[in-house]
Amino acid sequence: MPNPNRGACGFQSSEFEQEYERPSKSELKRQMNELQKLGEELVAEARDRVKRVPMPEDVRDAILACQLITNHEGRRRQMQFVGKKMRTLDEEEVAVIQRTIDSWKGMSKADTAALHALERRRDKLLADDKALTVLLEENPELDVQHLRTLIRNARKEQAESKPPKAYREIYQILKDIDKKRKAAAKPAGQDEDEDGEPIDDESDDE
Repeated sequence: MPNPNRGACGFQSSEFEQEYERPSKSELKRQMNELQKLGEELVAEARDRVKRVPMPEDVRDAILACQLITNHEGRRRQMQFVGKKMRTLDEEEVAVIQRTIDSWKGMSKADTAALHALERRRDKLLADDKALTVLLEENPELDVQHLRTLIRNARKEQAESKPPKAYREIYQILKDIDKKRKAAAKPAGQDEDEDGEPIDDESDDE
């Protein structure tokens, strides 16, 4: 027998079709995790690269700000904020960022190893005074006093959880040294972009 009160409820099953078409909680969580991971990948990249990625300014600012934070808790909170900002992007904006990151991953293993070697040498300069002696022996043109000041300031930055200004400057000096070394070794006439990658100067004949 039909329930006489059924019609009084005022709904039909078709009214819920739109709700069922929405992503499930597990799907939403998966999407959020993917965007969070994408944000973390951007934070881990070089600032110059991040600045060139097509994205809304507020999202880029959040990522660049996170890169400057060394305090663990402060960085964790900023990383959550980056994830929140990433979730404001539309599908096309996310796709552009993903394609850009994928193109970066095409960098050779040798290039990646070289970058890691520079990071290790910078850390060794902060941990061992002898490392500076070796660096100066290899590159006598360097400003000794400036380097000593940078190393001292970088140690202070780490101890006091301050923005790593001197820490980044040391890396840039090491990167410049490496770039000059590569320039001296590369074939004459071959230029490089700011990431140290060769530029093909050949033009198409059309």
